[in-house]
Amino acid sequence: MYSEQALRKDLKTRLFGSKIYTFDTIDSTNNCARALAGCWANEGTVIIAEQQTAGKGRLGRAWQANPNENLTFSIILRPSLPPDALNTFPLSVAVAVAEAVETATKLHVECKWPNDLLIKGKKFAGILLEGSVKQNTIEYVVIGIGVNVNQQSFAGELQSTATSLRLETGTDLDRTLVFHEILRSLERNYRVLCTRGFDTVLPRWLSHSTMINKQISVSEHGNVISGIVRGVSPEGGLILQSNGSTKTLFAGDVTIVGM
Repeated sequence: MYSEQALRKDLKTRLFGSKIYTFDTIDSTNNCARALAGCWANEGTVIIAEQQTAGKGRLGRAWQANPNENLTFSIILRPSLPPDALNTFPLSVAVAVAEAVETATKLHVECKWPNDLLIKGKKFAGILLEGSVKQNTIEYVVIGIGVNVNQQSFAGELQSTATSLRLETGTDLDRTLVFHEILRSLERNYRVLCTRGFDTVLPRWLSHSTMINKQISVSEHGNVISGIVRGVSPEGGLILQSNGSTKTLFAGDVTIVGM
């Protein structure tokens, strides 16, 4: 099991991880983070668990991860940004995690809008954002991150769509070192987003993406839209050319045709 002392040793961040709550088993690190955020836990607080009994992905899906092999954690943020900036957070976090994993492993990481991270077309990490807005002000943002680190097998349909850093590198990784690298990168990118805006983050996200000019389908609330990706808007929306018109989408489950 993780310990706060071990996780904070040599972390070298100013804000992220200033307080770390560790759990052997929890329902969901995001649930815990939201409860703590509602009680005014400090920005940068991290909740990390070996096992989640009700881990959450986007669109109500379960996030499955073997205990003692992966990273599942959440971070509380309190950005002084307008509420519409929330759409840019998953992309900013994706860039941070991608850059951290590339530093730690030398692998090339792809960003898939809005919140998936891939290696050679297979998903190894996901991001879940949950926030609270009151009186047109962001009260808090909880960022949930799951990274498949040392898992070597996946059940069911995940066999063909999921991977891990262990499977891609051929060697076990020190999860604490990967965690440190991710938190440092998250803190750097969060500072950039809050002080210089998403315009400085977007080019880096695009450099990690292979989606531009690809044919995709997007499912949202039972509706499916197909088209060609033309870019990402300054607000974090996916720009899609479909049936002769251009649409900007801010949510949905994306399938890249041919993958």
